[in-house]
Amino acid sequence: MLHDDNKVTYFAQTDSRNKRIPFGIKRRDRSRHMYVVGKTGMGKSTLLENMAIQDIRNGEGMAFIDPHGKTAELLLDYIPEERMKDVLYFAPFDMEYPISFNVMEDVGVDKRHLVVNGLMSTFEKIWEDMWSARMAYILNNTLLALLEHPGSTLLGINRMLADKEYRKLVVANVKDPSVKSFWIDEFGKYTDKYAAEATPAIQNKVGQFTSNPLIRNIIGQTVSSFDIRKIMDERKIMIINLSKGRVGEGNANLLGSMLITKIYLAAMSRADASESALHKLPNFYLYVDEFQSFANKSFADILSEARKYKLNLTITHQYIEQMEEEVRDAVFGNVGTMVTFRVGAFDAEVLEKEFAPQFTAEDLVNLGIYQVYLKLMIDGVGSQPFSATTLPPIERPSVSLREQVIQSSRSIFSAPRAKVEEAIRLWHQPLVPVPVFKPVEKPLIKKEEPATFAVPRPAFSKPMLTHREAAFTPESRRREHVPVPLSPVSVPVSVPTPTPTISISPVSLSQLKAADPLKKPKGMQMENLAELRKALSTLLKDKEADKPPPSPLKREEPKTAPTAVTAPRPFNDEKVLVPPISKDARPEHNLSQDQNAKPKEIPEEVLRKILKVD
Repeated sequence: MLHDDNKVTYFAQTDSRNKRIPFGIKRRDRSRHMYVVGKTGMGKSTLLENMAIQDIRNGEGMAFIDPHGKTAELLLDYIPEERMKDVLYFAPFDMEYPISFNVMEDVGVDKRHLVVNGLMSTFEKIWEDMWSARMAYILNNTLLALLEHPGSTLLGINRMLADKEYRKLVVANVKDPSVKSFWIDEFGKYTDKYAAEATPAIQNKVGQFTSNPLIRNIIGQTVSSFDIRKIMDERKIMIINLSKGRVGEGNANLLGSMLITKIYLAAMSRADASESALHKLPNFYLYVDEFQSFANKSFADILSEARKYKLNLTITHQYIEQMEEEVRDAVFGNVGTMVTFRVGAFDAEVLEKEFAPQFTAEDLVNLGIYQVYLKLMIDGVGSQPFSATTLPPIERPSVSLREQVIQSSRSIFSAPRAKVEEAIRLWHQPLVPVPVFKPVEKPLIKKEEPATFAVPRPAFSKPMLTHREAAFTPESRRREHVPVPLSPVSVPVSVPTPTPTISISPVSLSQLKAADPLKKPKGMQMENLAELRKALSTLLKDKEADKPPPSPLKREEPKTAPTAVTAPRPFNDEKVLVPPISKDARPEHNLSQDQNAKPKEIPEEVLRKILKVD
């Protein structure tokens, strides 16, 4: 299809000398971008609608991002039947048929830093009050690592910070040495306490989006259902309805920023085409209403670089203070056509520098509805400021194909909600299955009777001494700290009762035999008993005849044998040897001498007891 660079898109009419002559901007001049500013209700949206409708009817490729939703729905009524299948209607609140949009899909090595910068700028803008350097450092390395892992989505941010197995899988695919070093040498050595302080801030903020099924079902699918580069090259139509009342302001800002970043990356990808091929590629027109909601620091790069790749921007907003200083400088430095409706006093002072000397700040604050001051790019040259009136809304077609367009977009770019949620659920499954532990059946062991054995000595630091050794060891006099066993063994100890001391008199065996009449020697006969008695009686009489006058009976003091001391039984069951009785206390007797020797003295009582028998 041949391009007519002189094709004009009309948006206003002159009001000089009461002449109403419609005019517009040529196609080649739109590559210098167009900036529209003004208070609400002044006619900005109508100006955008008229230009977008003309692009649709002219067969141009375009995208319209609407944070209010009214213009997006209106444009559906102007879709002609022949272009019905060219439309992608992106409405996040259509939860039953979510569209898949993965900003991290298929990003080349040379474009990864652009995606990360765009996302980081978006997050910083949304979480401006809670942004920190540590948070940015961790999030930046998280995004860079995920971009190298195939099939990554924004849902992987929180999973990478919380799931160790998933983190290991992602880091294993990282080729960038600095990113890999961060995860291995820095994050891998974080203590649990430090990690618990550093990561929850990111998880909380990202979780606000990923926990919402409206956003999760869109950004959680690994493969996008549309290719923006293809849409640009084939002149398709993207109508993006980010109604803040139905989506939420934070969600709308996030999706809008990511879409703008993705459109910019798609335009940058045209750099791989040769100069002749690039010249043949069609222009693509991007309309952004209330662009300050989606503009971040990377938006300045879009304004300065997009023109080279035939991405033409038309942006509007309400007042200049909504823009960051860096974005504001990029806007005023790169925009070719500037249109202003009625503005406030502060904005009037800023814009006066652009429209002086023809118009003053007082003129800018006194404009009526649909009245504008503008500087128009004509054949690559900026015109002098002049006044104009915007065109009225284009008449609606008699037949609207809105519902048919929505159904067509669903059938091409959407999927049923149940199918999408099942795919996300499977993605969240753990990489390593959790093992199921079953109780191990132990073999039955027969209970045996405890064997009788000596209880082993506890393992002390020093060998335990016996009772006697402890009594005489010098170390025993000092106090030593002896560890107490965990489970003391109670051993019953029987202490023998001391044996009473027995005094043994030195009596001969013959005397004992003679003194005991009841004890009969072996072979003793009853008839010999009478003879024994007679002999004893005769002996007694002779004794009495020979003995001197009566005197006190002298009895020898028996010599006391050494007492055998029974030592208490030691705890280690060692046998204590009792010293034997000395020879002096227990003399050996010669039986032959005792039998022949005559007793020196026989107790009288013993003799009398013997004689009284029978």
